[in-house]
Amino acid sequence: MSVAMERGIGMEFNEYQTEARKTAVYPPDVGLQYTALGLAGEAGEVANKVKKVLRGDGAIDTKAVQGELGDVLWYISNLATELGIKLDDIANDNLAKLRDRMARGVLKGSGDNR
Repeated sequence: MSVAMERGIGMEFNEYQTEARKTAVYPPDVGLQYTALGLAGEAGEVANKVKKVLRGDGAIDTKAVQGELGDVLWYISNLATELGIKLDDIANDNLAKLRDRMARGVLKGSGDNR
């Protein structure tokens, strides 16, 4: 475990990915499918917690949502590992794409190739 983790301060995406992989327990021959389905399920749990607020069940439970987002991150991390992709690369590529869209004035809209 890194010093940053022991002190409870931030860590790099790739460091998280390495640590998350150590807790991955699923059949290796279905890792891609398992992690993709798990990601969909956990994202659904986040959405469900937000939906309940719209239904009138009270204020958002940010601590519960934080826990679910952690599960989403775990599945993203392990899905990326299954595909041989580093989280740092995902984060950097995503920000580069969004900055480019912002510079071209096309943050709003739809479609991947804008």
